Amino acid sequence: MSQPTAHPQTDSGSPALKDQHGDPVVVDASRDSNSAQDSGAFDGIDKEAQAGVQNVEAIATVWSTKSIIIAYTLIWLVYFVMLLQQGAGNALKPYVTSAFQFHSLTPTVDILSFVISGCANLTVAKILDVWGRPQGYAVSLFIATIGLIMMAATTNVEMYAAAQVFWSVGTNALMYSINIFVADTTALHNRALMTALTASPNIITTWLGGPISEAFLLKGPGWRWYFGAFAIIVPVLCAPFVVLLLVNSFKAKRQGVIKKEETVKRSPWQTFIHYAREFDAVGLLLLTAGLAMFLLPFNIWAFQPKGWQSPLIICLLVFGLVLMILFGVWERFFAPVQFIPYSLLSDRNMVGACGLGTVLFISYSCWASYFSSFLQVVNGLSIAHASYVVQISSVGSSLFTIVTGLIIRYTGRYKAITLYGAIPVYTLFMGLMIHFRTADMNVGYIIMCQVFLAFASGVLVTTPPIAAMSSSSHQHIAVVIAIVGMFSSIGGAVGLVIAGAIWQAIFPNRLLLYLPVEEQANFLNIYGMLDVQLSYPMGSPARIAIQRAYSDAQAMMLTAGTAIWVLGAVAVAFWRNTDIRTIQQVKGKVI
Repeated sequence: MSQPTAHPQTDSGSPALKDQHGDPVVVDASRDSNSAQDSGAFDGIDKEAQAGVQNVEAIATVWSTKSIIIAYTLIWLVYFVMLLQQGAGNALKPYVTSAFQFHSLTPTVDILSFVISGCANLTVAKILDVWGRPQGYAVSLFIATIGLIMMAATTNVEMYAAAQVFWSVGTNALMYSINIFVADTTALHNRALMTALTASPNIITTWLGGPISEAFLLKGPGWRWYFGAFAIIVPVLCAPFVVLLLVNSFKAKRQGVIKKEETVKRSPWQTFIHYAREFDAVGLLLLTAGLAMFLLPFNIWAFQPKGWQSPLIICLLVFGLVLMILFGVWERFFAPVQFIPYSLLSDRNMVGACGLGTVLFISYSCWASYFSSFLQVVNGLSIAHASYVVQISSVGSSLFTIVTGLIIRYTGRYKAITLYGAIPVYTLFMGLMIHFRTADMNVGYIIMCQVFLAFASGVLVTTPPIAAMSSSSHQHIAVVIAIVGMFSSIGGAVGLVIAGAIWQAIFPNRLLLYLPVEEQANFLNIYGMLDVQLSYPMGSPARIAIQRAYSDAQAMMLTAGTAIWVLGAVAVAFWRNTDIRTIQQVKGKVI
């Protein structure tokens, strides 16, 4: 860890430090790297930035090396708790929906939470920038805890879906807030590596989720008690991090790094107008409403008499597109405080990063939907063993994000490993899974594909934020990551819609076609409940029929998830091949 410093180009060829526009950074030559580190400051606090950005720069200026170590230890703990809960919760999800006889709606339950959580991070980004990192983190933790309490108390699938929205919004916002803090306190070329290391608990929690969910479901008090237990564990273990941030914020104020602003007397209306301006409320409302209206039809079209031709669906799509266009116009010509500069919004790195994030999550949702159920029904795996196979992608991805971070740290490059390495590998093994994910194939072939997909996804989740941030200043890091994350959430929602539509179009028809005549009276229970599907012995005519129906549906879902990668390659081709070691972005004592 060291204080970032800039030096002119030397005869040995070391690069000169530049800003995000490629211009050299000018630094007082009388200050060497050691004195800069001792002073704990780099060019002072950016007085043009919003209060939240100034506050975190002040924290990075005054905190000690010990505080940095404690902060990253607490971040690792937060990741451990949240990923543990997510892993076990995902394993339990099919059984929660099956409890209300809606197993086939498992992806549908996630769609709304994907959309809302993706949009919600836009608001969180402005909270982080305007009010501060500790405040945004605390709000996110509160919402996530409310979601867990609702899950424990749920009595129907509608309440569970609402709880999923709260949990998804809170969890995504919490992890997002931590990622912003990591970005605040790391040099750009080290950022991918540090982000990967803080998220490394996934390598451990992956193997704990299955046994924990199985223990609660089959040997313990049930899934409600699982959510109830974590409603206590999560806030207790995640709260210390916000306390550390507040302590260092107060320290910065005591030392005068942050000057106490004179109190401005405002009426309630003036206060509202002030914060509406600072939050760019008009732009935020246009973008959030536009996205929600555009994505909602993908969730409700099946419930309309005329499907996609329904007037309601058409109106939502049209108005959603219009509002998003108006957002661009507002940001370009009218916004007094821009949510994001128009030049950055249209930057090719930003556009390409958003495109790749969308494609990755569309593809992931296509192959991951019903995958746990497939492994149990078709391959005969237990809940725990199915969870292990499903989580191979998470473990491998977590390991390879560290490798990717090391590559970026020492080369400063992120485009080549994405375009010429990760995308071809991901596409190849997605295609192979079309052949291997069938009833007559050994599960070992599926595991092989999972391993290679994991390595590729380790690159594909790491490079889009780096590409986008390489074009941004510190002021806009939070918004840039929020927008890239928003497009990833959109991709997840679209992918779940595609997977759900294919499943509901193919699985019930093939199931009815393949089921023995004596079992067709039980068709609705078999279609809607995972435990009924598992109740038929392996090798029985009914179980074989169910397995064949699963295989047919999965083949179409995987085909869709493979074909979309043409667009992914196009998106990455837009990126600049920037050496990010030459970019200075954050201030203070950073890693």
